Amino acid sequence: MQRAMRLLESVAEHAYGAPAKQLARETGLALPTAYHLLRTLVHEGYLRRDKGLFFLGEAAERLGSSGAAQKRRSTVADTLAQWRDSIGVPVYYARYRDGEIEIMCVSDTPGNPAVEEWADFRETAHAHAIGQCLLSQLDEDTRRDHLDRYPARPITPYTVRDNHALLRRMERMRRMDLVLERQEYALGTVCAAIPITVGTTAATMAISLPAHHADRLLPAARELQNEVGRLLGSLAISISI
Repeated sequence: MQRAMRLLESVAEHAYGAPAKQLARETGLALPTAYHLLRTLVHEGYLRRDKGLFFLGEAAERLGSSGAAQKRRSTVADTLAQWRDSIGVPVYYARYRDGEIEIMCVSDTPGNPAVEEWADFRETAHAHAIGQCLLSQLDEDTRRDHLDRYPARPITPYTVRDNHALLRRMERMRRMDLVLERQEYALGTVCAAIPITVGTTAATMAISLPAHHADRLLPAARELQNEVGRLLGSLAISISI
Protein backbone atom coordinates (compact mmCIF):
# COMPACT_ATOMS: atom_id res chain seq x y z
CA MET A 1 0.00 0.00 0.00
CA GLN A 2 2.78 2.45 0.90
CA ARG A 3 4.63 1.65 -2.32
CA ALA A 4 1.49 2.23 -4.38
CA MET A 5 0.94 5.55 -2.63
CA ARG A 6 4.52 6.58 -3.41
CA LEU A 7 3.86 5.85 -7.08
CA LEU A 8 0.64 7.87 -7.03
CA GLU A 9 2.42 10.80 -5.41
CA SER A 10 5.20 10.58 -7.99
CA VAL A 11 2.75 10.50 -10.90
CA ALA A 12 0.91 13.50 -9.42
CA GLU A 13 4.11 15.55 -9.69
CA HIS A 14 4.22 15.06 -13.48
CA ALA A 15 1.47 17.02 -15.19
CA TYR A 16 2.52 15.66 -18.59
CA GLY A 17 2.92 12.06 -17.46
CA ALA A 18 5.98 9.95 -16.68
CA PRO A 19 7.30 6.54 -17.89
CA ALA A 20 7.59 3.53 -15.61
CA LYS A 21 11.39 3.67 -15.48
CA GLN A 22 11.37 7.25 -14.22
CA LEU A 23 8.69 6.49 -11.63
CA ALA A 24 10.61 3.45 -10.41
CA ARG A 25 13.74 5.54 -10.05
CA GLU A 26 11.97 8.36 -8.21
CA THR A 27 10.26 6.00 -5.76
CA GLY A 28 13.25 3.73 -5.23
CA LEU A 29 11.33 0.67 -6.43
CA ALA A 30 12.71 -2.18 -8.48
CA LEU A 31 11.44 -1.89 -12.06
CA PRO A 32 9.49 -5.21 -12.00
CA THR A 33 7.79 -4.15 -8.76
CA ALA A 34 6.97 -0.73 -10.18
CA TYR A 35 5.51 -2.30 -13.34
CA HIS A 36 3.33 -4.66 -11.28
CA LEU A 37 1.99 -1.86 -9.08
CA LEU A 38 1.45 0.48 -12.01
CA ARG A 39 -0.59 -2.16 -13.87
CA THR A 40 -2.69 -2.72 -10.75
CA LEU A 41 -3.28 1.00 -10.29
CA VAL A 42 -4.30 1.35 -13.94
CA HIS A 43 -6.69 -1.59 -13.59
CA GLU A 44 -8.28 -0.01 -10.49
CA GLY A 45 -8.66 3.35 -12.23
CA TYR A 46 -6.19 5.26 -10.06
CA LEU A 47 -3.84 5.69 -13.02
CA ARG A 48 -4.23 5.71 -16.78
CA ARG A 49 -1.58 4.89 -19.37
CA ASP A 50 -1.18 6.72 -22.64
CA LYS A 51 1.71 6.11 -25.08
CA GLY A 52 3.91 4.66 -22.38
CA LEU A 53 3.31 7.50 -19.91
CA PHE A 54 1.32 7.26 -16.68
CA PHE A 55 -1.19 9.90 -15.54
CA LEU A 56 -3.59 10.15 -12.60
CA GLY A 57 -6.86 8.37 -13.33
CA GLU A 58 -10.45 9.25 -12.44
CA ALA A 59 -10.39 7.33 -9.16
CA ALA A 60 -7.37 9.29 -7.92
CA GLU A 61 -8.96 12.57 -9.01
CA ARG A 62 -12.13 11.68 -7.10
CA LEU A 63 -10.01 11.01 -4.03
CA GLY A 64 -8.34 14.38 -4.44
CA SER A 65 -11.68 16.12 -4.78
CA SER A 66 -13.03 14.30 -1.73
CA GLY A 67 -9.94 15.23 0.24
CA ALA A 68 -10.29 18.88 -0.73
CA ALA A 69 -13.95 18.90 0.32
CA GLN A 70 -13.04 17.27 3.62
CA LYS A 71 -10.39 19.94 4.19
CA ARG A 72 -12.95 22.68 3.52
CA ARG A 73 -15.36 21.11 5.99
CA SER A 74 -12.56 20.93 8.54
CA THR A 75 -11.84 24.63 7.99
CA VAL A 76 -15.47 25.52 8.71
CA ALA A 77 -15.59 23.27 11.79
CA ASP A 78 -12.38 24.76 13.18
CA THR A 79 -13.64 28.30 12.61
CA LEU A 80 -16.97 27.56 14.31
CA ALA A 81 -15.11 26.08 17.28
CA GLN A 82 -13.04 29.27 17.59
CA TRP A 83 -16.18 31.42 17.58
CA ARG A 84 -17.90 29.06 20.01
CA ASP A 85 -15.06 29.45 22.50
CA SER A 86 -14.51 33.20 22.05
CA ILE A 87 -18.21 34.16 22.22
CA GLY A 88 -19.24 31.39 24.63
CA VAL A 89 -22.25 30.09 22.68
CA PRO A 90 -23.07 27.15 20.40
CA VAL A 91 -22.50 28.08 16.75
CA TYR A 92 -24.30 26.59 13.74
CA TYR A 93 -23.67 26.71 10.00
CA ALA A 94 -26.52 25.91 7.62
CA ARG A 95 -27.44 26.47 4.00
CA TYR A 96 -30.34 26.10 1.60
CA ARG A 97 -29.73 23.64 -1.23
CA ASP A 98 -32.01 21.79 -3.64
CA GLY A 99 -35.10 23.03 -1.83
CA GLU A 100 -34.01 21.89 1.63
CA ILE A 101 -32.57 23.32 4.85
CA GLU A 102 -29.24 21.63 5.57
CA ILE A 103 -27.51 21.93 8.94
CA MET A 104 -23.90 21.52 7.83
CA CYS A 105 -21.98 21.94 11.09
CA VAL A 106 -22.72 22.50 14.77
CA SER A 107 -20.10 23.42 17.36
CA ASP A 108 -21.08 23.23 21.02
CA THR A 109 -19.77 22.09 24.41
CA PRO A 110 -21.31 20.23 27.37
CA GLY A 111 -21.53 23.57 29.17
CA ASN A 112 -23.14 25.29 26.17
CA PRO A 113 -25.10 22.58 24.38
CA ALA A 114 -26.77 23.02 21.01
CA VAL A 115 -30.54 23.04 20.64
CA GLU A 116 -31.93 19.51 20.48
CA GLU A 117 -33.62 18.78 17.14
CA TRP A 118 -36.93 17.66 18.59
CA ALA A 119 -38.83 18.64 15.42
CA ASP A 120 -37.23 18.11 12.00
CA PHE A 121 -35.25 21.25 11.15
CA ARG A 122 -36.06 20.81 7.45
CA GLU A 123 -39.81 20.85 8.07
CA THR A 124 -39.82 23.68 10.62
CA ALA A 125 -37.89 26.45 8.87
CA HIS A 126 -40.66 28.89 9.80
CA ALA A 127 -40.02 28.30 13.50
CA HIS A 128 -36.26 28.64 14.00
CA ALA A 129 -33.85 31.48 13.31
CA ILE A 130 -31.78 29.39 10.90
CA GLY A 131 -34.78 28.60 8.71
CA GLN A 132 -36.24 32.09 8.84
CA CYS A 133 -32.86 33.53 7.89
CA LEU A 134 -32.49 31.18 4.92
CA LEU A 135 -36.08 31.73 3.75
CA SER A 136 -35.54 35.49 3.91
CA GLN A 137 -32.71 35.18 1.37
CA LEU A 138 -34.80 33.29 -1.21
CA ASP A 139 -36.77 34.84 -4.03
CA GLU A 140 -40.52 34.94 -3.55
CA ASP A 141 -41.32 31.95 -5.78
CA THR A 142 -38.72 29.70 -4.11
CA ARG A 143 -39.92 30.75 -0.66
CA ARG A 144 -43.56 30.00 -1.51
CA ASP A 145 -42.56 26.65 -3.00
CA HIS A 146 -40.82 25.75 0.26
CA LEU A 147 -43.83 26.76 2.35
CA ASP A 148 -46.16 24.81 0.07
CA ARG A 149 -44.13 21.71 0.89
CA TYR A 150 -43.55 22.55 4.56
CA PRO A 151 -46.43 24.78 5.72
CA ALA A 152 -45.93 26.96 8.77
CA ARG A 153 -47.65 25.60 11.86
CA PRO A 154 -47.39 26.40 15.57
CA ILE A 155 -45.01 24.13 17.47
CA THR A 156 -44.74 26.33 20.57
CA PRO A 157 -47.04 29.13 21.83
CA TYR A 158 -44.61 31.63 20.26
CA THR A 159 -44.40 30.15 16.74
CA VAL A 160 -45.81 32.04 13.77
CA ARG A 161 -49.27 30.55 13.15
CA ASP A 162 -49.42 30.02 9.37
CA ASN A 163 -47.87 30.79 5.99
CA HIS A 164 -49.76 34.06 5.64
CA ALA A 165 -48.45 35.41 8.93
CA LEU A 166 -44.91 34.26 8.12
CA LEU A 167 -44.95 35.88 4.65
CA ARG A 168 -46.17 39.14 6.21
CA ARG A 169 -43.23 38.98 8.60
CA MET A 170 -40.84 38.27 5.71
CA GLU A 171 -42.13 41.32 3.85
CA ARG A 172 -41.00 43.50 6.76
CA MET A 173 -37.54 41.94 6.84
CA ARG A 174 -34.71 43.21 4.71
CA ARG A 175 -32.97 40.42 2.83
CA MET A 176 -29.69 40.52 4.76
CA ASP A 177 -31.05 41.46 8.20
CA LEU A 178 -29.97 39.68 11.35
CA VAL A 179 -32.78 37.32 12.43
CA LEU A 180 -33.73 36.93 16.10
CA GLU A 181 -36.05 34.18 17.32
CA ARG A 182 -37.34 33.73 20.87
CA GLN A 183 -38.78 30.35 21.89
CA GLU A 184 -40.49 29.79 18.53
CA TYR A 185 -38.78 26.45 17.96
CA ALA A 186 -37.89 25.32 21.48
CA LEU A 187 -39.26 26.61 24.75
CA GLY A 188 -36.51 28.02 26.94
CA THR A 189 -34.24 28.85 23.99
CA VAL A 190 -33.53 32.02 22.02
CA CYS A 191 -31.59 32.09 18.75
CA ALA A 192 -30.07 34.49 16.25
CA ALA A 193 -28.98 33.91 12.65
CA ILE A 194 -26.73 35.91 10.36
CA PRO A 195 -27.44 35.79 6.60
CA ILE A 196 -24.56 34.89 4.30
CA THR A 197 -24.73 34.81 0.52
CA VAL A 198 -21.81 33.37 -1.42
CA GLY A 199 -22.57 33.38 -5.13
CA THR A 200 -25.97 31.75 -5.41
CA THR A 201 -25.66 29.92 -2.08
CA ALA A 202 -27.99 31.09 0.69
CA ALA A 203 -26.32 30.29 3.99
CA THR A 204 -26.29 31.33 7.62
CA MET A 205 -24.23 31.25 10.79
CA ALA A 206 -26.35 31.11 13.93
CA ILE A 207 -26.16 30.95 17.72
CA SER A 208 -28.46 29.87 20.54
CA LEU A 209 -28.78 30.70 24.24
CA PRO A 210 -31.03 29.70 27.14
CA ALA A 211 -33.98 32.09 27.41
CA HIS A 212 -32.79 33.34 30.82
CA HIS A 213 -29.69 34.68 29.01
CA ALA A 214 -31.77 36.46 26.35
CA ASP A 215 -30.06 39.76 27.15
CA ARG A 216 -26.84 38.29 25.71
CA LEU A 217 -28.42 37.27 22.41
CA LEU A 218 -28.09 40.50 20.42
CA PRO A 219 -24.55 41.39 21.64
CA ALA A 220 -23.36 37.83 20.94
CA ALA A 221 -25.00 37.88 17.50
CA ARG A 222 -23.32 41.20 16.68
CA GLU A 223 -19.98 39.77 17.77
CA LEU A 224 -20.47 36.76 15.52
CA GLN A 225 -21.58 39.04 12.69
CA ASN A 226 -18.33 40.98 12.99
CA GLU A 227 -16.29 37.75 12.99
CA VAL A 228 -18.11 36.44 9.94
CA GLY A 229 -17.57 39.72 8.11
CA ARG A 230 -13.88 39.67 8.96
CA LEU A 231 -13.32 36.12 7.71
CA LEU A 232 -15.95 35.78 4.99
CA GLY A 233 -13.47 36.22 2.15
CA SER A 234 -11.25 33.37 3.33
CA LEU A 235 -14.27 31.21 4.18
CA ALA A 236 -16.15 31.81 0.93
CA ILE A 237 -14.96 28.63 -0.78
CA SER A 238 -15.31 26.53 2.36
CA ILE A 239 -18.89 27.54 3.13
CA SER A 240 -20.02 26.74 -0.42
CA ILE A 241 -19.19 23.03 0.07
